[in-house]
Amino acid sequence: MNPMPPPQLRTPLAAPPHPVLTRGGWATVTFVAYLLFVLVPALNLLVPEGHAFHLSDYFVTLAAKIMCYAIVALAMDLIWGYTGILSLGHGLFFALGGYMMGMYLMRSIGTEGVYHSQLPDFMVFLDWKAYPWYWSFTDHFAYALLLVVAVPGLLALVFGYFAFRSRIKGVYFSIITQALSYAFMLLFFRNDTGFGGNNGFTDFKRILGYPIATPTTRMALFVATGALLLAAFLLGRAIVTSRLGRVLTAIRDAESRVMFCGYNPLHYKLFIWTLSAVLCGIAGALYVPQVGIINPGEMSPANSIEIAIWTAVGGRGTLVGPILGAFIVNGAKSWFTVAFPEFWLFFLGLLFILVTLFLPQGVIGLLRRGGWRRP
Repeated sequence: MNPMPPPQLRTPLAAPPHPVLTRGGWATVTFVAYLLFVLVPALNLLVPEGHAFHLSDYFVTLAAKIMCYAIVALAMDLIWGYTGILSLGHGLFFALGGYMMGMYLMRSIGTEGVYHSQLPDFMVFLDWKAYPWYWSFTDHFAYALLLVVAVPGLLALVFGYFAFRSRIKGVYFSIITQALSYAFMLLFFRNDTGFGGNNGFTDFKRILGYPIATPTTRMALFVATGALLLAAFLLGRAIVTSRLGRVLTAIRDAESRVMFCGYNPLHYKLFIWTLSAVLCGIAGALYVPQVGIINPGEMSPANSIEIAIWTAVGGRGTLVGPILGAFIVNGAKSWFTVAFPEFWLFFLGLLFILVTLFLPQGVIGLLRRGGWRRP
């Protein structure tokens, strides 16, 4: 009698992918979509001011700004939490997307500036006679959207190709991304670059022909930001639950073994790195019209370090955690900078130290130890 053949072995990279979301996960996403697209707009636009259930314009703007930060934190989680590459330059991609949208918004001002010129006020002040060549076609919204995606994406693609091909990793990669962000910040501080120098872009009037400060426009931008956040989360889930996600996790845990199995980590790292940069750029493009300003300070290394803190506080490698971390840290920042502005940086540093020492898996890890399970 022939013995039974041994069961076929299956490597982790060849295992079938998990579903993007469980039934409970889809129910949670549906509930969040109802809050963002129905409940919040109704409480802001339909409930009169002074009513107990009215949501103020300040709350809508603050929530939209934090959702932009949450998209950036999610993008950071894809590259750091799942691929093991810590970037300290994601603030650069966020700012570049904001500047590309800011160029369109500045062109939309028309002659309503202080000097009543077709040129932006800062160009008139510096005695510029015409737009530089890279401002061409930026008065078209579709072209501005193309720049929002292309500029951060191409920069990340070129930089990532040379960095990953040279097998730069760990703290060296983090330092290089930080240096890249700092170099661009110094470049954009110059008045002769055509990006407003130290003041950047501000005093926006309209977007797509609609006044930018009206409640309906503000709510439309809020809804667009919420839609992008949900889309980015679902895209992230689709990636990390696929075979591609398994390869990325394997690269994080043992890149040399992945190479031994016949995979080229360069292609996978370059893809997720470029996608992460593009998500940051789109988030920056939504951030600028809602906040009303973009300047080189958004490129500072300190901002990129904050992005890493949001991801660590929420719990990297979870997608939900970085979103939660962005809301926790920036919500605390909004309160601290009003009540105790001189203590905010001390609180932020203490928070990061405590999370590193006692909550290595972030807030999500704490919730799981308390019995919560991700749907």
